[in-house]
Parts: sequence; structure tokens; C-alpha cells
Amino acid sequence: YGANERSQKLKYHVQTSGRSLHAQEIAFNDIRTTLQALIAIYDNCNSLHTNAYDEAITTPTEESVRRAMAIQLIINREWGLAKNENPNQGAFVIDELTELVEEAVLTEFERLSERGGVLGAMETGYQRGRIQDESMHYEMLKHTGEYPIIGVNTFRNPHGDAVPEVLELARSTDEEKQSQLARLADFHARHAAEAPAVLTRLQRAVIENRNVFEVLMDAVRCCSLGQITTALFEVGGQYRRSM
Repeated sequence: YGANERSQKLKYHVQTSGRSLHAQEIAFNDIRTTLQALIAIYDNCNSLHTNAYDEAITTPTEESVRRAMAIQLIINREWGLAKNENPNQGAFVIDELTELVEEAVLTEFERLSERGGVLGAMETGYQRGRIQDESMHYEMLKHTGEYPIIGVNTFRNPHGDAVPEVLELARSTDEEKQSQLARLADFHARHAAEAPAVLTRLQRAVIENRNVFEVLMDAVRCCSLGQITTALFEVGGQYRRSM
């Protein structure tokens, strides 16, 4: 497609749909995530995040994260068809859906361009508004039943547990917070000598329009996320959303 060397360094990442996770019949969420992950791997993504089934209501637990990781492992290690790149390529429905997605993406790009690009659109809250509109549209379809979701708005389990009115949310204890802060301080102290030079390299890569990802791989070994983002803010500015 005439791509240059820089564009070929793009990593294709897919994350399964958080929108498809529901509190009702929560165990069904793993089935939905598995099918989404399968399609992502069929399309030869470089990187994949599978949502834990309980992310609809709280921070994932160790057990739910293990199940989410097992989805990827089973597809990669047990599902033989996943060893073939683009196994669905050539099917009419795949070509048709691909063209529909491409058309929708191009239309969205044109809307962004009309608003002065990504930054110009952010100034008017366009992206945030679009996300809110799409979420509201989806919730309305779910509420009216126009979009059937098994165990949520159709084929409800008559003997199932009611959706809890109060959900128990995962929250860190003060001891856990202090432990994290102590580890961060220790990390800063251990890498105090090497971090400044790497951060300078990172800033130069941004200014000179070089491969930032390559420098980031070195930076994360000796710099915290806060140090990295601060360095990037200094050369690229920090976005503040208009309220």
C-alpha cells in the first residue's frame, strides 16, 4: 500500500469490548470475550488484551485475570486454526464487513479533519461527545431489547440471582498505597544516575520525529511512568480539556 518505513513500525493492538461485559449472568462474559479474541487473532494482531469477565463491575481479581489470560493461551496453544494468518480472508462477508469498517473509519477521519485534526476536535469535545453518544445509543438498544443480549435482556434465567443493588468495589488499603509509594521511591533512588540521560534521549526523539517507541523501551527500565509523562509534557505540552 505504499507504506513508508516509519508507518510499518506500527503495532496493531486489539482490546476486547468492555461494552459487551454485563453484570447479569456475569460468567457469560468470558464467552463473549473469547469470540472477540478469536477474531482479533484471526486478523493477525500483534498485541491483544482480553478483558476479565468481572470488569463490568469492579477491578479484576486474580482469578478473573487468570481466566482472561487462559482465553489467549488456549487460542494460541490449542486452537490450530489460529496458527494461520487471516484464515477468513476471501470470504464475501469478511470483505463486505471490512469495506464497511474502512468506510466508517474514513468518514470519522474526515470529520476530525473538518474540525482541525485531532487536537482541534478535542478543543470542542468532539471525541468525548461521540463516545458518549455511542454509549447512550447502545444502552438504549439494550434497554428496549432491540439489541438482544443473552441473559441480560433476553433468555433471562428465571432462577438466577437478581442484579445486586450495591456492588462491592475493589479498593486499595492505605497499607497497599504506602507500599506502592515506597517501591516507587526506591525505584527512583536506584536509577537516579541513569534516568536523566534516558529522559533527554526520549525528548530528543520526540523533537526530531524519530521512533519514540524504541526509546520508550529503554526508558521504562529506569524511569517511572510519572517521569516519562512529565518529560513528554515538557516538549509536547499537556492537554487540558475545556469544561
